[in-house]
Amino acid sequence: MKLIIAIVQDKDSNRLSSGLVKANFRATKLASTGGFLRAGNTTFMIGVDDNQVDSLMNVIRSSCKVREQLVTPVTPMSGTTDSYLPLPVEVQVGGATVFVMPVDRFEHF
Repeated sequence: MKLIIAIVQDKDSNRLSSGLVKANFRATKLASTGGFLRAGNTTFMIGVDDNQVDSLMNVIRSSCKVREQLVTPVTPMSGTTDSYLPLPVEVQVGGATVFVMPVDRFEHF
């Protein structure tokens, strides 16, 4: 058995939820916040048998897309801010960060 933790951007959350239900995967959804963009994410925790991991990864891949977004950097904490002009920078966002971990024991009450 494996525990899959998938961290996705909020924009992909509903699409992934629907895909998981359609493929008969049960998941726990948690609200989370990314450290880099300080934007909303959703963390999915999904327990599956070893032979279901590839199928689950396909659902995640098809539901979570990478896209470009303009981001204005945060003002530096030290030094003078008089000469600091934050210009928007284009970064890739979206997709999914997925951790696959072995489960030694599982109980459901």
